[in-house]
Amino acid sequence: MKFLEHKAKEIFARYEIPVPRGVLASRPEDIVDPPLPCMVKAQVLIGGRGKAGGIRPAETLEEAREVATQILGMDIHGYRVKQVYLEERLHIRKELYLGLTIDRSAREPLLMATAMGGMDVEEVPREALLMEHIPAMVGLQPYVVRSLLRGLALDKDIGEQVAAVVRHAYDLFRKEDAELVEINPLVVTDEGRVVAGDAKLVVDDNAEYRHPEYAGLDQDRTPLEQEAHDKGIVFIQLDGDIGVIANGAGLTMATLDALNLKGGRGGVFLDLGGTDDPEKVKQAFELLIKAHPSVILVNIFGGITKADTVAMGVKQALDEMHATIPVVARIKGVNEAAAKEILRSVGSQAAETIEEAAELAVKLKSGGP
Repeated sequence: MKFLEHKAKEIFARYEIPVPRGVLASRPEDIVDPPLPCMVKAQVLIGGRGKAGGIRPAETLEEAREVATQILGMDIHGYRVKQVYLEERLHIRKELYLGLTIDRSAREPLLMATAMGGMDVEEVPREALLMEHIPAMVGLQPYVVRSLLRGLALDKDIGEQVAAVVRHAYDLFRKEDAELVEINPLVVTDEGRVVAGDAKLVVDDNAEYRHPEYAGLDQDRTPLEQEAHDKGIVFIQLDGDIGVIANGAGLTMATLDALNLKGGRGGVFLDLGGTDDPEKVKQAFELLIKAHPSVILVNIFGGITKADTVAMGVKQALDEMHATIPVVARIKGVNEAAAKEILRSVGSQAAETIEEAAELAVKLKSGGP
């Protein structure tokens, strides 16, 4: 789950991380009492707003409304701006960067910071980025914070404020089941305050059931992805034109890799996981057809998911939607003979290996036999 800046800052404030004052608006006429002078900030679930012209200053109420009019409706890297956040302008002395994420190779939270924060933080040299692992079983220890502050070389008063932000950010990271907590810039103001100038928060989708309060948040999903999410189906749209349906994340990714190696590109991938319900498979396949792929590649290993269950759902979807999309099927495992027979009855082409299936799908997409 991704959070727009204004919502992330609302959560930051709940965890005692200092944030600037701000107001949210969907229309220019809704702007009545912004904290002037202010920055008018596009609310989209993607970075790079400033470089795209989505963050601009305003001195007066009239200027704030005028700038909001220009930003609302903008397209920023494929995201349309529906809301703006008008936030008090900070007098910046220094910009830091602070981030918490999961280092999956180490299986521990990773704390990152640099004294070179701001718009071009991606260009910071590796040696200027401080990284400290946080032992998952014991949590954030004082020595980790001290090590970080030594690397940032901050004055004592500023360092104490940054230390407090680090502790509160880790508390948020842990309690909200976050995958990412990022503050860029973490601003040191001319007045000597440390404030979160921006806020990025990503919460693990798998913890969604523990956070029902976030259920209605806007996410960067396409309409079909949202429909799939509401039905409990893992469905991702990509920029290719071959639909992929498989069971299990590993098999799904391997299928996409095989397509790339054969010169094709996945346009949609749908992970059935361990479902054993033909109706669920039918719903999933119907979503796939709605994405209008040129070919559908079915790659199933029947273990927990029985191969004939998947085949029956695919057949029902094709029959009910009168779809004529070519289907390539590579099916192995439990009840594979019955599955192959079912799919053969709806005109699918069989393959024995992933590579063979990918090659056949690419040929069919190109109009081959």
